Formats: sequence, C-alpha cells, structure tokens
Amino acid sequence: MKHTLSRFLAGAAIAAAGVTLAAQNVTINGAGATFPYPIYSKWFSEYNKLHSNVRINYQSIGSGGGIRQLTNQTVFFGATDGPMTDDQLKAAPGKVLHFPTVLGAVVPVYNIPGVSAELKFTGPVIANIFLGSIKKWNDKAIADLNPGVNLPASDITVVHRSDGSGTTYIFADYLSKVSGDWKKRVGVSTSLNWPVGVGGKGNEGVSGLVSQTPNAIGYVELIYALQNKINYGSVQNAAGKFLRASIDGVTAAAAGAASNMPADFRVSITNAPGAEAYPISSFTWMLFYENPKDKGQAKMMVDFMKWALSDGQKFAKDLGYAPLPKQVVDLEMVALGKIAVQ
Repeated sequence: MKHTLSRFLAGAAIAAAGVTLAAQNVTINGAGATFPYPIYSKWFSEYNKLHSNVRINYQSIGSGGGIRQLTNQTVFFGATDGPMTDDQLKAAPGKVLHFPTVLGAVVPVYNIPGVSAELKFTGPVIANIFLGSIKKWNDKAIADLNPGVNLPASDITVVHRSDGSGTTYIFADYLSKVSGDWKKRVGVSTSLNWPVGVGGKGNEGVSGLVSQTPNAIGYVELIYALQNKINYGSVQNAAGKFLRASIDGVTAAAAGAASNMPADFRVSITNAPGAEAYPISSFTWMLFYENPKDKGQAKMMVDFMKWALSDGQKFAKDLGYAPLPKQVVDLEMVALGKIAVQ
C-alpha cells in the first residue's frame, strides 16, 4: 500500500511538472498587415528575450487576410491598417476590439531611370496616375509640379497591391478625400477594383516590382522605401505644403485625433489639418476578441500589449514609425482591461 501510494504521488508529481512545463511554453498565432511587420517582428523578438516561454508567431499576409483569419478564429489576434467596417465587426463571432500600436506613413515610390530628384505630387495628380488618366511621366500635370526635372516621355507603369491591404486602405482613404473622381470611381477599401496597373503581394511585393520595373510608381509604408532604397516623393498636405514623409510629419497628423479619440479607436488621420502634417498617415491596429476562448493566451497578450505600448514604443523611430501619443496610450491601457483573461 505504501509503495503504491509512493508510486502514485511520484506519478502525480511528474504529471504536474509536465502540465507546468506545457503551460510555460506557449506559441500565440497572429496574422495580418504587412505595414507594421518590421516593428512587430522586432517587438516579438524583444518580448521573447524577456519572456522566453512566450513565442508570438505572426504571418505578414495583409490586413484583409488578418481580418479574415481573426473572423474564422484560426489565429488568436489579427492586425490591420484599415479599421474593420461595421459589417465586418457584425460578421465576427464575438466582439472585436481595436488597439492602435504605432503610426506610419504611406509614400509614393517610383523608379524613373535618370531621375533621382525628389518629385512633388498633389493628391489629385496621384489619383489621376492610379486612375490611368495620367499616362506618361512628362505629363504637364507632373511637369508643372516639378520644374527643372527632366521627366521622360515614358509610359507610367502603375504598381498596386494584389492582396487585401491596409496600406491600400490608407492610400485610398487619402485619395478619396482629395479626388472626387477617385471617390466616385474607386472608393475606399482594403481591396479595390483597380482601373490600371499590375499587382504585388504585400508591401514587399510592391517594393520589389517598383525596384525592378523602369518607369514604375507604387505606394508602400515608409520603412519599405527606406530599406529597399527606393525613391519616394513629397506630397502636398491639406495646408498646401509639400512634405516628405517623416516621423514628425506623422506625429503632427495624429495630434488632432489624439485629443479627440473615439472610444473604439477606429479613426482616420489622412489629409489631417496642420502645416506640418504628412497627409498619408495612419494608425495601425491589433485586433482581439473581447472574450477570447483561450484565457491563458489572452492574459499573455494583454501583458505583451502593455509592454508594446510602453517600453516597445522606443523601437518605433529607428524603424521609420512614429510612437503613439501619450493620450492614446493612456486610453489603451484602460481599454485592455476589457479583454477577459479569466
């Protein structure tokens, strides 16, 4: 009897140790936007150094894919640069919460042989290029904005996203505010019916196609232009000033929204007022269920988010993103309490 009890207790101890060990090593899966992928990769790596038992696995598949996988509950969290629509929120099997993570800029990138100058663009000119009504680089509308630049009479090759994309959402959201033709003919969505052009998958795909295609133009998140050393232009903002994308310009664009943030954090800051506001700026969001099935993973991701919103913000600038305004972080820290962790 004594030996049987000893064996039982030893077996129970081994089983308990196994359960504890299993509980300690957790992989949390997420998917979505390519726009914030560089900083998310950095965050997940740095957080793993602090918590070696927590591995956050993120697939950079585009915002549309992230929303779809979250809705299908094949990942624990999603990520998007375009807030979920009311219809998308209704289609989800539970209440979804949006949490801004950083701010970024979308830039017009181009590859024109023999032209290294920083081109100037207005919103309507960008819209007309992507609508296909401006077809050549030496078109008067582009030439008038860039006197002294020797623009070729070459056909413009438009490169856009082929996948559901938050970067596309930001770009289209901006163009819809500055071009009536764009708003009427194309509109705003993560997936568009493009009038012209060729598609690339992810910010990576668009960067690659523009780099490899003479006389191409595309749009990518700023870090992809910097990392791939692609020329990108300045864009005229709502105050009439031409601005090259910068962390300060993105921060300025967020200033108004930070002091008037909606409770659900779904907000657009494209074409924001202010002389120093870069016009194609946006928050990017992580998406979580308010009442997730796996409470253990929920607790870990709430802890991760608190770290990302505080210590994690210091990594933003080196990767071409703007840190969140303090007012927004303070609101999010409170909102994280809505996620059920037990």
